[in-house]
Amino acid sequence: MSDHLLDSSILIRHLRNQKGYPQLVDRFSDQAEVYISSYTRLEVVRGIYDREHKKTFDLLDSFITIPMTGEIAGLAGELIRSWRTHGVILGDADAVIAASALHNGLTLVTTNVRHFPMPELPVMQADESGALTPRP
Repeated sequence: MSDHLLDSSILIRHLRNQKGYPQLVDRFSDQAEVYISSYTRLEVVRGIYDREHKKTFDLLDSFITIPMTGEIAGLAGELIRSWRTHGVILGDADAVIAASALHNGLTLVTTNVRHFPMPELPVMQADESGALTPRP
């Protein structure tokens, strides 16, 4: 199994103990290196309650966090710019997450495959039960 970068939506469902998601995350962690982008870390942390602090940071700290480097910021900006010329508006968060995966040769795992239209980005889609399918 190749290394993966988990999107915020995967971690949020895991933290909410949505059926299938804790097992999905455990399966990845058992089989390969698992990464998150620094932007994913920001998105998850900004939404936690004080009572969830330890559990959330224990989960986040179990992954390798990819820092926002100049290369990743530049690639994210290029993704936003180039897709805008095609009439597609990428959000900053999605562009940084995609750039983090692309720059590091990782497969992105998300519940929102439409947010990542880049054909050069390998993407796995997780459904409501945590089952995975590759992007068509």
